[in-house]
Amino acid sequence: MPANNLTPVHFFSHGSTMMLGEESESADYWKKCGDEALAHGIKGVIMMGAHWDADADRVEIAMNPTPNKSPVAYVHPSKYVDYELNPDLKTGSRCIEMLRAAGFAAEGNASFDWIHDTYLILIRMFPGGCPPTVLVSMNARFDPHYHVKIGAALRPLRKEGYLLIGSGGAVHNLYRNVYWPMVRHADNFAQPTPPEAASLDFRQAVEDVFRNNSGPELRRAMTRLMKHPSYRGAQATDDHFMAIMFVAGAAGDEEDRGDTGRLCAETWELTNMCNSQFTIGVWPEQRVGGGASVVQSAA
Repeated sequence: MPANNLTPVHFFSHGSTMMLGEESESADYWKKCGDEALAHGIKGVIMMGAHWDADADRVEIAMNPTPNKSPVAYVHPSKYVDYELNPDLKTGSRCIEMLRAAGFAAEGNASFDWIHDTYLILIRMFPGGCPPTVLVSMNARFDPHYHVKIGAALRPLRKEGYLLIGSGGAVHNLYRNVYWPMVRHADNFAQPTPPEAASLDFRQAVEDVFRNNSGPELRRAMTRLMKHPSYRGAQATDDHFMAIMFVAGAAGDEEDRGDTGRLCAETWELTNMCNSQFTIGVWPEQRVGGGASVVQSAA
């Protein structure tokens, strides 16, 4: 039975940089999740993205008190340049301690500048101002079990009112994307042809794992996805899939049994990139007797 005092966990597919500047179903859902988080008085956000990895066996926590934002293409600077980031150094230090206690070689990084995979989501979720946020790196070996354990180590923060988010991609193979509509016409949502079979097959496999598993089974099923026959066609590199492992760790404890994932929005880009948005768990008042969620999965 899921605990009633846990914040939800989100896996967001951030897509291309144009997802920051263009309106979409996914952007609407990100805003909805941000509004709900603020309404429930979250203490802050703990986020793993897809564009920052530490070498060797390390994991890093962003500890730059005044980070810059890496510039992005195909988005007008007015959409992001003036947005003030809000690094939570105190909670970042706690995360380092929690990860070290779990056996990780965790370190702070005092010079890291934020990248669009994280601030794109934050701007969409919290346009009125960035909440206190901790960014967690991946590890460059891209071991799925390693990243599940990172999520599991930081999971207790859900009981304290922190919102845990993984920002990656359900289907994110840049080599198979079709770019000419975006380059010629600034249209990232054009679909001149249907998506390829690998994109469609793996997109469905990801949804099936979220919908049909909870607790420790979610963790096992998610890591097995990297052996799916369409995985490499859907994920040319492993970086955008590690955030989903972080989410499985954060929402895959015995205490999370019964909380299956919900596909709440989806946006196809560049023909073959599927930006699926998943949420596991609900806010306390959204539960009914027996711990069940009153929020239904998307059709």
